[in-house]
This record gives sequence, C-alpha cells and structure tokens, in this order.
Amino acid sequence: MTGDIMRRDATQSIIEVCQLGLDPEALRTRLLPLLRRAVPADAVWWATSDPATLLFTGTYQDQIPTSTKSYFVHNEFLTDDVNKWTDVARHKDGVRTLREATGGLMSRSARYAEIFEPLGFGDELRAVFRIHGASWGFVCLHREGRRPFLHEDVQFMKRVAPHVALGLRAGLVVAAVDNAHVGDAPGVVLLSSELAVTGWTPAAEPWLAELGYSGDADAQIPTELLAVAARLRGRDDPNAGIPRLRIRTRNGRWAVLHASRLPTRDGDAIAVIIDNAGAAEVAPIIMLAYGLSAQERTITGMVCQGMSTLEIAAQARISSNTVQDHLKSVFDKVGVRSRRELVVQILRDHYVPHAQTRREVGPTGFFA
Repeated sequence: MTGDIMRRDATQSIIEVCQLGLDPEALRTRLLPLLRRAVPADAVWWATSDPATLLFTGTYQDQIPTSTKSYFVHNEFLTDDVNKWTDVARHKDGVRTLREATGGLMSRSARYAEIFEPLGFGDELRAVFRIHGASWGFVCLHREGRRPFLHEDVQFMKRVAPHVALGLRAGLVVAAVDNAHVGDAPGVVLLSSELAVTGWTPAAEPWLAELGYSGDADAQIPTELLAVAARLRGRDDPNAGIPRLRIRTRNGRWAVLHASRLPTRDGDAIAVIIDNAGAAEVAPIIMLAYGLSAQERTITGMVCQGMSTLEIAAQARISSNTVQDHLKSVFDKVGVRSRRELVVQILRDHYVPHAQTRREVGPTGFFA
C-alpha cells in the first residue's frame, strides 16, 4: 500500500470515528493508532482545551516522562519559546513543525534543548484541533533522531484536524448533561509559588479525586490546577483579574477553577478554588460545543432570558427577519424545533436538579 493510499484510508477511518459522539478519552484512544499509522511518531502528547482560554483541560503523554508535566505548563504559560500552542492556534494552517518554526535550528527552542534533545528526540509536529476559529484540543508528535516531519505529514494533519475538533465537540455535546451532582461544597487547594501542592481543605478531596489526583507522594498534580495557577503566576498586574478555567471532571460534571494569590508568612502562595460550574459558566461552552457562531450564542442567551424576537432585534440592532434566520440556524445545529426546546436542551440539567433540592439562589442569580 502506497503512502497516499494509506493516508487516504486513514483519513476516512478518522472521519468515521469522529462521527461516533465518543467522549474525549475514548476518542483519543480510537484516533491515536490511526494518526500514528499515517504519521509515524515515537512519542505523543495530547490535550483537550477550553476553547475560550486555550488552557489545557486534560492531557495524555505516551513515551514522554510524566515528570515533565510541570515543565510543559511552565514553558507554555510562563516563558518565551518557539512554536507554542498559542502560536500554532493562530497559525493559518493550525499545524507546524519545530524544524519549520526554527528555520532548522531546533536548539533555539528551550523546550527542545532542555527536554527533548536529552531524551533523544528530534523534530516535533504540533497540530491544533480547530473548527470555526475555536480550538478544542492539541496533539504533538515527536520523532527520534534526525527524522524530520515532511510536507505530506503536515498536509495530512491539516486535513484531519478539523474532523477531530468536530469529534471532540460532539463528545462534549453528548456528555454535557451526563451527571448532575449537587450539594458539593467548593474545595480549596494550596500551591506554593513554585506550583507544588502544599495542602487542601477536606471539601477539595472529592474534587481532586475527580481530577485523578490521589495525593500520594508520587502522584502527578492535575494539569488543570497547574495551568490555572501558572496563568496567575505569570501575571505581573495584580488588577488583571482572576484566572478561570472551565473543566469537565472524570465523573462527568462541569466545574470551574479560580486561582487567587494568598499572602503567607513564607511569601505568596496560590489558592485554587474548585466549585460547581453555574449555568453562566456552563452555557457558553455548551453553546460553543453545538457549533453556534458568536451572534448565534448571543441570540441564544437572549432567548434563554425570555426575550421576544422584537426585543432581540432591538438589542442586537438587527432586523426581525435576521433574528429568525439566526434562530433557524440555531435550531438546526442543536436539533430542536422551538425556543422552548432550545432552552430545555441547553440549560435544563443545570437548573432542574438544583431546583428539586430547593437550594437558595445566590447573588449571581444562580443557585448558591
């Protein structure tokens, strides 16, 4: 089988897998062998990301030491380097090799010089799973020695990346209302200025378990905690705001992480608060997962507020016919036939369980 025929078959198989509505972990498990058949690689790093912030919401490493996880977070959010994910996400193709980005001088990259060259790796190929400008995940493929990634490797990843993005997005839609957990108190995790966990509150223990952190001496700190803490640490302006990250835990519920500085006698520490995500946090990412455009998400938000077509048209400064056209597009994407069904589909499982337990409404308008 020639390379072209093999890549064409791999492309069709990838498209088919991406249409199954698998959760992100199952999708990755099915896709990586197909990707590595078409683009052979000796090591892989894979991550899902929050489209709103590009922060990692889950990572996977194969043939890369797990002890390097902290380094990657630090490298991405706190230092300058070549071919960072934020750069690739803005690149017109969304795919780039380190050799291309450095003009063949890969030692210009601290990541390469400090981590990958000592491990015996050479070129890396980074691809962003991007659709309609939203980045749902990343993959980095590594090769040992002097074997570079070729033009056909880049073109293959460019072709399949949007399908993987659709697959990740579809998986989120399917899983968005999987489990509704209520009554869980916010947890607080304390990290040192060097991003090492120094303690946590009792309420944080179930949250940490859902993020895969056992607390054992050799356990790896969840990437999500490191990412939001590193984002805070990298901000020089104390008025720049509190970094936030929406995540979906292993148990299927949505949570939000907030990072804040905490002065101590030994210097500043970082407190990461883990809490249930209210509808204000969840609805935007669910709407994005359905593939709604920025204007469609705005109009959907107005519909959820009970606004009429005329009210939406006046506030959005568009005609009533244009509002109706946007709503028809929204209905088609979400798979509903009316405004009522739209509101139920997107928000029901984030309000109804709380209402059934008669929880009080907090100052944000959502349940406390």
